[in-house]
Amino acid sequence: MPREEIIRKAKQDKRAGKSASTQAGEFVKDEIDRIRKGKHGARSTKQAIAIGLSEARRAGVDLPPPRKGRTKKATRRSAKYAYEVGQGKRTPKRRPKVSRAVEGVLKKEPRSTASRSALSKQGKRAASRRTAASRSAAAAKKAARTRTRRRG
Repeated sequence: MPREEIIRKAKQDKRAGKSASTQAGEFVKDEIDRIRKGKHGARSTKQAIAIGLSEARRAGVDLPPPRKGRTKKATRRSAKYAYEVGQGKRTPKRRPKVSRAVEGVLKKEPRSTASRSALSKQGKRAASRRTAASRSAAAAKKAARTRTRRRG
């Protein structure tokens, strides 16, 4: 379960009118920090990000599961369950055995997946799949809308 501080930061982002993915970013950043500290590892940078997104969904961030065709069925189902837990539509089943097993597996995974270079590589790969227009236009418009005026 994410720390209270992370949930507080995400709620602060929501109040500021920032997008769900920005709110979820707090959880992803926390997950990256946990891996860097050596709490556990991850098979890939994508997995580290996925864990953070799942925690965000479970904590109530309004981040719907990916659409059909984007990811495999199992991933979508898992994201759907996490989302429903966060929205209060489902009570999570506690599975201590599974939880311990996952923890054990993650502890054996490499920590280098959360390195600066690995994250940079992942970011560039993700951006390369998008068009130039989608990379700049939407983000710029949103930034202009949510920018706070400086008094001075």
